[in-house]
Amino acid sequence: MATPSPGYSITVRMEVPSSARATGDVVAAVTGAGGSVTALDVAESLADRIVVDVTCDASDLDHADVITQALNRVEGATVRKVSDRTFLLHLGGKLEVVPKVPLKHRDDLSRAYTPGVARVCLAIAENPEDARRLTIKRNTVAVVTDGSAVLGLGNLGPAAALPVMEGKAALFKQFADVDAWPVCLDTQDTEKIIEIVKAIAPVYGGINLEDIAAPRCFEIEARLRAELDIPVFHDDQHGTAIVVLAALTNALRVVGKELSQVRIVVSGVGAAGHAIIELLHAQGATDIVACGRTGSVHRGQENLDPARQWIADHTNQDGFAGPLEQALAGADVFIGVSAPDLLTGEDIATMAGDAIVFALANPDPEVDPVAAGQHAAVVATGRSDYPNQINNVLAFPGFFRGMLDSGSHEITQEVMLAAASAIADAVSPSELNASYIVPSVFDPRVATAVADAVREAATPA
Repeated sequence: MATPSPGYSITVRMEVPSSARATGDVVAAVTGAGGSVTALDVAESLADRIVVDVTCDASDLDHADVITQALNRVEGATVRKVSDRTFLLHLGGKLEVVPKVPLKHRDDLSRAYTPGVARVCLAIAENPEDARRLTIKRNTVAVVTDGSAVLGLGNLGPAAALPVMEGKAALFKQFADVDAWPVCLDTQDTEKIIEIVKAIAPVYGGINLEDIAAPRCFEIEARLRAELDIPVFHDDQHGTAIVVLAALTNALRVVGKELSQVRIVVSGVGAAGHAIIELLHAQGATDIVACGRTGSVHRGQENLDPARQWIADHTNQDGFAGPLEQALAGADVFIGVSAPDLLTGEDIATMAGDAIVFALANPDPEVDPVAAGQHAAVVATGRSDYPNQINNVLAFPGFFRGMLDSGSHEITQEVMLAAASAIADAVSPSELNASYIVPSVFDPRVATAVADAVREAATPA
């Protein structure tokens, strides 16, 4: 059974006898069913019974049902209600708009709105650059999606993508004080997306593209970068690549290997895989083999889209043609941004000594981290319930903070390499070990360090 996770946390309200052993029986029932009790609160006390709220983590929805059934079997107990804490957190959404200025009397209103605001409008009309100084523009990012590649769930559409975009916007604010807003588009037409984003761009200081499927995402980002004067950043590509490079830098320090000397196998040649390979290549990696659904990408394959053709031209110098499992034999590093359960512990055992495994498919990785850990020196996932969580939150808030502050709109490889270096260096030599290769997302120093590095590396406007 998978490890219980706060993502599947439930609160069960139930009546139990007011005996000394009742709450102990409740806790035993949860742990006996494989759950993890995180809180037990008395909600109401009666003469012979008490009402308790039992909060616990499950591993998935079916497991939550198993826990509930176990609680129903506690002697003398009655389950009243089961609440899914994740759904409760999302009720009414996760964002709100709060004014920054007082609006308490007529004088305030006369300055913030009509008639005073008309003077500000005229000033911007005369000098459009003043929009950055006199409006929300300089600190605001649009989180744009078409819902075509939501998390690892596929094409769910714009409405179903909204909870993710809300969460992204909340993270921007929490970690870098950037005001971000979800923009979920009801179209998956490349030209329409480009047209819409260009049309709304005057409001924003930056565009964060999110969960747009490959290969359309490549053209959308490239066109918008060429046609807009604000930074455009596809986080699924470049945010992932930045954090992967940071984590790999430190993992290689742990095992005492150099990036230019190791053999790297990447599973997944979509948006994230392509960007990871590009950034590793820019940093000096020379031996990379990329694998898609049908095996390795190599020269001589026909009908490759431009992104895969770039991979074919710049990797797999020996021309290996075969499946992922065979490519892994003798490799120093595995990076998975693809699909769950592609590999076994036995596959990891064929890798070189002191191997590094980044199994980043979410929520279920390419290989069981526990099985991988029996053979690899360093293991990382995208999950919060295992060590070494490789999470884009380490990159995108500080990255946009730095870009917005610099006034630059050109996102170069040098800027991304600087961000990756800042994240890696946030882990001091005294902290670095096989279970701690990236800093915590809650470390307040990280976003600041990334912002400073990006600000310095970015080309001034």
